[in-house]
Amino acid sequence: MAFRTFSGLLLFCLFSLSVRAENIQINPSHPDHYTVSSGDTLWDISGKFLNYPGQWPLLWRHNPQIKNPNLIYPGDTIHFAIVGGKPQLSVTRAGESSYHAPSTATPPPAYQAPEPPAPPPELAINEGSGCVLKLDDVKNGRTEFKYDDDGKLLPCVRETPLEQAIPLIPLDKIRQFLTSPRVVGAGELAQAPYVVEMAGEHLITGAGDRVYVRSIPEGANSVHTIYRSGDIYTDAETGEILGYEAKFIAEAMLQQAGDPATMAISKSTSDIRIGDRVMTNDVDQDVTLNFFPRPPNKPIRGNIISVLNGVSQVGLFNVVVIDKGLRDGLMVGHELAVFRKGRTVQDKNSAIQGDMVKLPDELAGSMMIFRTFDRISYALVMKATQAIHVLDRVQTP
Repeated sequence: MAFRTFSGLLLFCLFSLSVRAENIQINPSHPDHYTVSSGDTLWDISGKFLNYPGQWPLLWRHNPQIKNPNLIYPGDTIHFAIVGGKPQLSVTRAGESSYHAPSTATPPPAYQAPEPPAPPPELAINEGSGCVLKLDDVKNGRTEFKYDDDGKLLPCVRETPLEQAIPLIPLDKIRQFLTSPRVVGAGELAQAPYVVEMAGEHLITGAGDRVYVRSIPEGANSVHTIYRSGDIYTDAETGEILGYEAKFIAEAMLQQAGDPATMAISKSTSDIRIGDRVMTNDVDQDVTLNFFPRPPNKPIRGNIISVLNGVSQVGLFNVVVIDKGLRDGLMVGHELAVFRKGRTVQDKNSAIQGDMVKLPDELAGSMMIFRTFDRISYALVMKATQAIHVLDRVQTP
């Protein structure tokens, strides 16, 4: 399966350009500065300063001394400041000192390097040998270096460990949902080949085992996925059927085509059953890992209709299904606000007996669309300020 190279970090500065600067909503409890830790995401960090992380680029001050300020690493410190009456964010790289205004005093004479001292005998090496200056050497103030046979200081290569920039979002939370499960039409699973028997005498069949499938013709793709019927997705307001969940069970490789065909199970999330359906994978499927978080271009209003991965409580980094998709204008990267549905309560002081009042919906969090189908979409909950439930409303922020 082909995945696009993850470059969301580089693209983070490009989203939400349609949001006007005067609408920036600062998190009232924002810190003055924050030092990035391993495990952080850009979304987490921007949420410390903003109510809507998608507005990050509007606050970012491009430091001229940093070639790519949108790559943030553990140990970097993000600073919040008001400059010219406007909020701004900037970064100090790990190991760098804070910026100081240049002094107006007369600068000292240009530094003149002294002649190198005669090398100690134990440090003298043959000309052409190299020298490596490690990060710890710099921190500890290393003073001993290597010299050639003529007493000249040999050049050193400065060795700096390569840090991994922090990701935009926690990809491990959505990776398994980028290709599976899938949403199919009526009858699509029923028409697919199915597992007719297990190879061997296994009570439970899983990764490393083989199964027999009816029927896979010669020339078929070698990569397949085994599915089982899951939820029926319906519109929360009209009850209209929007699609059928094909629940991921296993990945399989075709060993021998035929009727039945033989398949080897390479990965499974549960035991395989007779009757489970087999669908061909597109090995050239282009799954995006480049996200451009931004609000939709038009008002969208929908509902959470399911939670993936068997989770009953919806919270931070859970994957949910909503009843809007490509047909409604949703695209990968779109941000939606989540509103917890207000309860209906009885007004005990009303003159009308049994008078019921619908309490207002309350903002409960936000989510980002990462996979779209025709009429439904998968979204990752990026922020949860209170409990989120199935049938809670989602809409353009």
